[in-house]
Amino acid sequence: MDFLSIGDIVVDAFIRLDIGEVIETNSTKKICIPFGEKVPFESVTELLGVGNSANAAVSISRLHINSGLLTHTGNDYYGHRNKEVLEKNDVITTLVSTDDGKKTNYHYVLWHGDERTILINHEKYDYKIPEQLTIGKIKPRYIYLSSLGENTLVFHHQLTNYLNQNPDIKLIFQPGTFQIKFGTETLAELYKRTEIFFCNKEEAIKILNAGEGHLDIPYLLAGLKQLGVKLPVITDGPHGSYTYDDLYENRIIHIDIYPDIAPPVDRTGAGDGFASTFAAAKYLGLDNRTALMWGSINSMSVCQYVGAQEGLLSREKLDEYLKNKPAGWEIKTVN
Repeated sequence: MDFLSIGDIVVDAFIRLDIGEVIETNSTKKICIPFGEKVPFESVTELLGVGNSANAAVSISRLHINSGLLTHTGNDYYGHRNKEVLEKNDVITTLVSTDDGKKTNYHYVLWHGDERTILINHEKYDYKIPEQLTIGKIKPRYIYLSSLGENTLVFHHQLTNYLNQNPDIKLIFQPGTFQIKFGTETLAELYKRTEIFFCNKEEAIKILNAGEGHLDIPYLLAGLKQLGVKLPVITDGPHGSYTYDDLYENRIIHIDIYPDIAPPVDRTGAGDGFASTFAAAKYLGLDNRTALMWGSINSMSVCQYVGAQEGLLSREKLDEYLKNKPAGWEIKTVN
């Protein structure tokens, strides 16, 4: 198992809304629908075996890298179906626990236009470092950590200890909602152990408690590095993504989003596709410039489909897109 992803697996029920309006105030968008009424919807689409870490595990597997997932599901219909989805995508499920008396995570996605709002509820699973890892029966080269429930703080400390005992394992960290809420002081040792860190600009501002006047990308990247992160990567929606050039110390590079080949259908999982593909590129020994391009291409492809996994590309397809990239779509130096 070269790559081990860790995080909650879920079922996403996409509820396509055909009513409501989007209101934007102070850079915050809100879906507004009538309260206390019967609101019609267009359709519901269930997607199984998803979630930040599950999406990453599938993405990495599509790139022909041995990929596994450490997660928990309920011992119920959706739990068993989630595992089937992983296995169908050649994800190693040795560390997928099926828990009696627990429900499988089931989230509701309010889908309006090409954007969505997700209603989440993480089941409280008992995450621990599995014996297969502690005795070295399974020893991944990379660990990809993402969204976990609010009751998993102790597990994060256990994982930090495990990583410190195995310094050759590289940590990729793409924090979810509750991991950001834990705060940088609480997870200080985990940040110091992080090889590559992914977040969007809004998340970086929250993580660093950045105030007015300190919202620019160079400041945010430097702030993440000060936490101990070796290579921070920040995405900024339609404005593309940023990281440091691995050829020149402290030089920041930027890539615009890859031009959509067709109007986007749904942006769910675009960040997961970007981050996991960037991480896979680094695992394969590629430079940061190529990793940014790979991530941007896969992110675009994900947006062409409903959900986070159908649009994930193989390595051959990524290379094909890169070979035929539009004129002018190039890495640029920020400073």
